[in-house]
Amino acid sequence: MRKYLYIFKSNLMTNLQYIGNITIGFITYFVVIFIFANLWKYIYSDQSKLINGYSMEQMIWYVILTEILWYATSGRKLCNKISDDVKSGNIAYNLNKPYNYIGYALFSHMGEAILRGFLYTIAGVVIGLFLLGPIENFDLIALPFIILSSILATVINVILVICIGLTSFWVEDSGPFYWIYSKLILVFGTMFPIEYFKGIIEVILKYSPVYVTTYGPAKLLVDFSYQSVINIFLAQLIYLFIAVLISLLIYRKGVRQINVNGG
Repeated sequence: MRKYLYIFKSNLMTNLQYIGNITIGFITYFVVIFIFANLWKYIYSDQSKLINGYSMEQMIWYVILTEILWYATSGRKLCNKISDDVKSGNIAYNLNKPYNYIGYALFSHMGEAILRGFLYTIAGVVIGLFLLGPIENFDLIALPFIILSSILATVINVILVICIGLTSFWVEDSGPFYWIYSKLILVFGTMFPIEYFKGIIEVILKYSPVYVTTYGPAKLLVDFSYQSVINIFLAQLIYLFIAVLISLLIYRKGVRQINVNGG
């Protein structure tokens, strides 16, 4: 485990040297939040009213956190990196290394994701307080649960992106698969809570990556309850186990293919 922590630390320290590149993204983040804030203010013509159980303040804070999780993961960059490693053959050089490629990719990227998440959280809190003020009835006891859930959400998201990148063992370009996945998360995970989708769509979303990668932490932020903590953490742990298992199976099958082909 020490070697993976060293990989995480090394990547974190490297990204600290290029912190300016991350902060440039604040401009896009601010524009997105500003647009959504005004959109929800327009939708909530009566700001005292609830829509699907959410007030206007809850909806805007929901978007603030889900967009933080979205920007922190930087999934496209990771997917392209893994895809390039597979197509160029660089992944073969990791076979004799004293670490697993999945673990290396995860901890290496988390070094950047944690830093991005921390910086975007500061920006998001400042923007939220400026536009709305503090969340009504927010209890500080919820904070550690929100942080832990957000970290789990990011880890799960990163592993799922790794799985998509590893499909390059069999397809020429994993980009279209990532595009579909990213749009699923973006449309159903960052813009609206699951409760906005009724019927079969709501049921499907509760079993989809949306529930554990974006909805869960945001739900704890705007509508905290211990029952939600149990449901969300249980779902995240199950998803984490399944995601790790799938990623290892894809990697081993891909490596076996390299060995068979003499790569």
